[in-house]
Amino acid sequence: MEGKQHDHITDHGHGGGSRTARLRHRLAHVLTPHGHESTDKVDAAMETSREGMRTLWISVAVLGLTTLIQAVIVALSGSVALLGDTIHNAADALTAVPLAIAFMLGRRAANRRYTYGYGRAEDLAGILIVATIAASAALAAWAALDRLLNPRDITHLWAVAAAALTGFLGNEWVARYRIRTGRRIGSAALVADGLHARTDGFTSLAVLFGAGGAALGWRYADPVIGLLITAAILSVLKDAAREVYRRLMDSVDPHLVERAEDALRDVDGVRGVGQVRMRWIGHALRAEADIVVDPYLTVVTAHRLAVEAEHALIHAVPRLTAATVHTDHTPAGGDPHAPLRHHSQGLTGHRRRSDDLVG
Repeated sequence: MEGKQHDHITDHGHGGGSRTARLRHRLAHVLTPHGHESTDKVDAAMETSREGMRTLWISVAVLGLTTLIQAVIVALSGSVALLGDTIHNAADALTAVPLAIAFMLGRRAANRRYTYGYGRAEDLAGILIVATIAASAALAAWAALDRLLNPRDITHLWAVAAAALTGFLGNEWVARYRIRTGRRIGSAALVADGLHARTDGFTSLAVLFGAGGAALGWRYADPVIGLLITAAILSVLKDAAREVYRRLMDSVDPHLVERAEDALRDVDGVRGVGQVRMRWIGHALRAEADIVVDPYLTVVTAHRLAVEAEHALIHAVPRLTAATVHTDHTPAGGDPHAPLRHHSQGLTGHRRRSDDLVG
């Protein structure tokens, strides 16, 4: 799942991996120059947060209306399957609250305490979303089991069917909107919330089938469908928990690392590429990379190469806003990393590969 979900989230951007794409970009960059100053990056981050907020509030309005219609029908009909679907829709709408807070926090500038900014608030919101989904699963399961033990006839079956169809249409629209925006701005939490809404839509169709079963005289159709809805919610819970876990563990798509390495190798003056690391901070990526250069470059020239390498990374990797580039050099006398050897026990294979290139 990592490849699929992360590909969807991150494969939209202004950079490409092929030589032709990079050549096209460089030509466009000459014709329409632009900057990568910190103010530009802050403006871009704020714009993506605004877009995320707009998506949240519009989808909340749609889901709120859908939930209200379904709640009225639940009161009239007593359908436990529709009750489970209504609870799930309401929970989905409520998950917009922690996400909205996270997007607003993400706009705050970095400071001496939070030196990377507040983007990680989205990961905390993801934890709350997972907890909300878990709570909705428990409530839907309790309602379905109670109805199995205490059967009750359903009334207004036509209204239940209409409410279920309304739930499907509303959730599918919200799912498409959230997923599209989440992929565009690189927000895993928003994409996960969109997938949650899509599953809600399918559970609404299940309610429709339950109403059909009740119309045919099967008394247990409604609670059985309610249990199936609970199973669907648990499936979403598993996927959402996995997505949030990966973000908390700094997981990225390996293809992005390969793309970054290719971009660094294409920079004139770079003789080798060592360690490349990336992490998501909210819906933006940050990177650290080691490059190997000629040992006799001046400090000014080596710094210029590092800036060119960062520039190449920003354009090659979608959603990457900044990179720290460390310059190593090819062998020239002793080992430049010798003073660090007694601290190297925890270094990764990538770092040792960089040391091998240097020494």
